[in-house]
Order: sequence, then C-alpha cells, then structure tokens
Amino acid sequence: MTVRVENFGVPWESGYGYVQALQHGDTIYLSGQLANDGTELVSPASLDANGTPTDFSAMGDQMRRTYANAEELLKRFGASLGDVVEEVVYVLDVDAAMAVAGEVRRAAYGREDPQVASTILGVTRLAFPEQLVEIKFIAKLAGATAP
Repeated sequence: MTVRVENFGVPWESGYGYVQALQHGDTIYLSGQLANDGTELVSPASLDANGTPTDFSAMGDQMRRTYANAEELLKRFGASLGDVVEEVVYVLDVDAAMAVAGEVRRAAYGREDPQVASTILGVTRLAFPEQLVEIKFIAKLAGATAP
C-alpha cells in the first residue's frame, strides 16, 4: 500500500525527523500540531529566567492556530476537521486549557457538540519553551482508497 505524506517545510521536521501528516489507506495521521505560522510561534508565552512559561493567557490563540494548521494539512488530503475521529490535546496548564477549549473546539469543528473522541493531558514541557499546546489528530475518510 502506498503511503502519502505532507509537510510544512519547517526546520524542525528534518531536525527531529518526521512528517506532519501521513495517509495510510482511509486514515490520516497528523503529528502533534502547534501554533506556528511558518517558523514563528503564534502568541508565544512569556518565559521566566529559567525558560518556563509564566503566563497562560495565550492558550486560546495558540489553540485556534493549532486547529487552523491541522485543517490546512487535512485539506491537502481532501479532508477537514469534520473527518477527525480522535484528538489528543497536550497542554502545559490544564485549567487554562479547559477555560478556553470548549469555545475554541466548537468553533474549529463548526458545531456545538464536536463528534470527535478527545483526550486532554497536562504535560511538563512541549517542543518549544513558549509553546502552551500541541494537538495530534487521526482522521478517517469515508470511501477512500490508498493514495
């Protein structure tokens, strides 16, 4: 079976060694997405002298951009967030995330009751110090065949 992949062309793809998205049959796997616009992080968190985030108020902005990046990748496969069956949301502060996640997710999925299995996990660190959230996705295409 042929596998199709997509990337954004950002340095950390080759630096870490991964693809942003991979289609295998009718399933699309998105690596953890973050709030980047090209190589720049959108709404980076403020850091203390040790490089630890001190302010989580940008959580909503980072989440919105993360969902937008996922949507962009899914479109390359003829899919959308409506095809997502599972997401895992990794955050540095669960309380800050829960305060905005409902509104952000409803807007991203375009419905009051997003039809997606979702898990949210608090973690101690993400790929970039100023990063507050990362989301991985799995989408299924109805009636799709291998690329």
